[in-house]
Amino acid sequence: MTLADPGFGHLIRLTDDTGLFEHARYATVRREHGYCTDDVSRGLLVVCREPDPSATLIALADRYLAFLSHAQDGKGAFRNRLGYDRRWEDSAGLGDWWGRAMWGLGTAAARSPVSRIRTEALVAFTAGAARRSPAVRAMAFAGLGAAELLREGIAEDCAGPLLADAAAAVGRPGEDPEWPWPEPRLTYANAALAEVLISAGELLADKAALTRGLLMLTWLRETQWRDGHVSVVAAGGWERGTRRERYDQQSIEVAALADACAAASAASGDPAWDDGIRQCAAWFGGDNDAGAVMWDPETGGGFDGLTPGGPNLNQGAESTLALLATVQHARRIG
Repeated sequence: MTLADPGFGHLIRLTDDTGLFEHARYATVRREHGYCTDDVSRGLLVVCREPDPSATLIALADRYLAFLSHAQDGKGAFRNRLGYDRRWEDSAGLGDWWGRAMWGLGTAAARSPVSRIRTEALVAFTAGAARRSPAVRAMAFAGLGAAELLREGIAEDCAGPLLADAAAAVGRPGEDPEWPWPEPRLTYANAALAEVLISAGELLADKAALTRGLLMLTWLRETQWRDGHVSVVAAGGWERGTRRERYDQQSIEVAALADACAAASAASGDPAWDDGIRQCAAWFGGDNDAGAVMWDPETGGGFDGLTPGGPNLNQGAESTLALLATVQHARRIG
């Protein structure tokens, strides 16, 4: 087994007939933490990105889609946290989980080879597309789901306005070339902000948005490059003018950077962006600040974080999906 083919075994291990468990101790599911819409949405996205999914992956997509349909209320919002006892622990809202649900649903509606999955995903996406979140990242995630549909010429009447509003929510880059970012602090899923601008530029014929997105991503990629390898902003974030912590780096940040580089390559036609994907894949293979392999070849699970002492060996859903998503991009470019 190689980095290019970690397989879906651990994702299957983390999934039951309800959904995708959020946490694991090493490779063992921790059922007491239950499920979350965030991770189920990521799961739907990844399995629907597979170009030739097996029957097993299609069954996972069915399960994840059913979870999201159950999580959605009548006004297009989503609940996020479901206990192992199948009781919702929160009310429906428009936080990041709404955006990630929209991203997963848009991907399923655009890419699944199964018509029933495409149809049901589009119904749920259309209901959610009537809403707007006050959270920038939630809007960015939702905009990326809209972009998936627009690439296929699907639901343009609701996907187009959502993508445009998501790009507007990101705002304009800063005027200082030393910090050309629309926020004073890098937090999480930073690359998604650049990616949604790039997608809006490509799909809505907005050259200004494309230019802004590529500028932001170029700077972010350079900022997250140290000593010849990817070094993403740590979980604690980084504010301009302060000391930047090296650890704890999260796998999901590497996957977000790979996603954005893939979008930049497609929109600009510049194959140099493919190098960014390869560098992100190399991070999982040990080309990182600790020189540590960030996945378990025995299980196919992704490790939960990079610490000064090496990887956090727990293999939760988020990190496993980050590994799989990055490898999907790397496999595509060869």
